[in-house]
Amino acid sequence: MLELNRLQKLTGFGRAHGSLGYLYRPTHVEQINEIFALARQNGLSIGLRGAGRSYGDAALNSGQIVLDMQRMNRILAWNPETGIIRIEPGVTIQQLWQYTIEDGWWPAVVPGTMAPTIGGCLAMNVHGKNNYRAGTFGDHVLEFTALLSNGESVTVTPGENADLFYSMIGSLGVLGVFTSITLQLKRIYSGNLSVEAWAPRDLAQQINDLEARKDTDDYIVSWIDGLANSTALGRGQIHAANYLDPGVDPAPQQTLRLEYQTLPDTLMGVVPSSILWRLMSPWMNNPGTRLINAGKYYASRLGDHKTIRQPHAAFHFLLDYIPNWIQSYGPQGLIQYQSIIPTENAAAAFSEMLRLTHKRGLPSYLVVLKRHRPDDFLLSHAVDGYSLAFDFKVTRNNRAGLQRMASELNQIVLAANGRFYFAKDSTLTLGDTAQFLGAETLAKFKVLKSCYDPQNLLQSDLYKRVF
Repeated sequence: MLELNRLQKLTGFGRAHGSLGYLYRPTHVEQINEIFALARQNGLSIGLRGAGRSYGDAALNSGQIVLDMQRMNRILAWNPETGIIRIEPGVTIQQLWQYTIEDGWWPAVVPGTMAPTIGGCLAMNVHGKNNYRAGTFGDHVLEFTALLSNGESVTVTPGENADLFYSMIGSLGVLGVFTSITLQLKRIYSGNLSVEAWAPRDLAQQINDLEARKDTDDYIVSWIDGLANSTALGRGQIHAANYLDPGVDPAPQQTLRLEYQTLPDTLMGVVPSSILWRLMSPWMNNPGTRLINAGKYYASRLGDHKTIRQPHAAFHFLLDYIPNWIQSYGPQGLIQYQSIIPTENAAAAFSEMLRLTHKRGLPSYLVVLKRHRPDDFLLSHAVDGYSLAFDFKVTRNNRAGLQRMASELNQIVLAANGRFYFAKDSTLTLGDTAQFLGAETLAKFKVLKSCYDPQNLLQSDLYKRVF
């Protein structure tokens, strides 16, 4: 019997989408099997949820059961000699790097925040600022165990049950439940990265610079001023970072300490980070963001190609500098929109997309450009090219207009042979998904779904919307 007190309102991280669901928080595999049985008895489906950091509806399952995996967060095994770690799916990126950094190891791929769970990172097959070199999170998985909806537990590696390995990673959590994950981490010899920044004048220079540096830099990412137009379209700032070789850091025992990596809790030692989102809120509109972005761009030009040493956590987790930053967007939140387009089509498509946001009066307040490479996962979002991620503020008055504009953006992406990133999606339709994945991939995925979850027990609002 379902317990009514488990019925809770859940939202995506962007807060623009929410729904009621029966929330269960298992601590062991046996409890997941019990919840599987409960769902079957009540004719309900189960949606998987990690830390709820997907921006849209990936961790929602309206009116159904939602399985929150955060309590399954144990470190099961760690070898500081090889950098191989086995963990449960509820372990977060923060918990992972804080456990291993003092031994000289760092996750090979991390997103822009340390809050997501490892299970969530695998369900979405997240990427970082080094996708063009290191691939996706899934590329560094040696093995995982998964619980299927029939109660069977399977061990999966790239060589054993390979079809499930390359389909379950990135499958939105609808083929099975990760119950343990074995990762290969990256050896580091300093708690610092060498970081260089400079300010390209337009989108063409942004892409040219990223292309020129992709074979030499370990990480590279660009911020774009989403309010700049005309000849300044696509201007912004690039940050490139590199690991330090052995012996370069004079005090690695100091820089690898957790205390050295802790993000500051004040701005300039004065303003508490916890209230910064309140100071940002009045500026989260077109005139305010235009002014802030222009100031940031011109300030960045003053320090062109300056190189500094920066802690790993400070470079990677910019989204964590300001707690609750998402609230600065207001009560309706935001939607993120990320597309990935082949190199030969990227500049033209991204220019058209930026101009469309200006034409519709719905510019993005944060735009990020990254370099990518293809991978072998079935539902891959990656191509040999570039991604552009937009943050769009949602209000009561612009929600319908944002959906219409997103449909226009989708057509630009599809015409450029682009793909989409499900972790940030709120707007794709069945037809869009079918077009970018292709008939062969869709058919293979449906076969795997019917094989590993024949009762269609595992679902989510995202899965129902796009498949």
